Amino acid sequence: MGRNVWISHLVYLDALYPDAISIGHNVTIGLRSTIFTHFHRGPARAHGYRPVTIEDDVFVGPQCVVLPGVRIGHGAVIKAGSVISRNVPPLTFWGADEGRPLGRVTVPLTSEHDYSEFIQGLRLFRPRGPAAFSGETEGVEETFCERFDI
Repeated sequence: MGRNVWISHLVYLDALYPDAISIGHNVTIGLRSTIFTHFHRGPARAHGYRPVTIEDDVFVGPQCVVLPGVRIGHGAVIKAGSVISRNVPPLTFWGADEGRPLGRVTVPLTSEHDYSEFIQGLRLFRPRGPAAFSGETEGVEETFCERFDI
């Protein structure tokens, strides 16, 4: 952890793999934000995590969620309530528009199903034409794995 880091109240830093989180200098992490490095149940595993790196001079707004494997570039500002699922370029104001339906769940994310089953069954909506700007979808779906090439 760097110098001059301010971590607000009720922030959760992944307790199972705390060494997988790197925080640079002059970083602010807002109220009730969460940083995850893993998505499995049970004890730590040898290769059960993906590191998170927050570079220097980053501001993470309140109630943000940073997912495993993410790098937030220096000087970036993360909008309150954002879910960070991919790398953020340096000196970028980052955040999503208002919420909208993202996809159809075919396998519930419960203790009876593994996370990989949920991901395999997730059908993401793919906006087409003007719908890409309005947030509406035309019933076109693709799997999570197709979208992110995994």
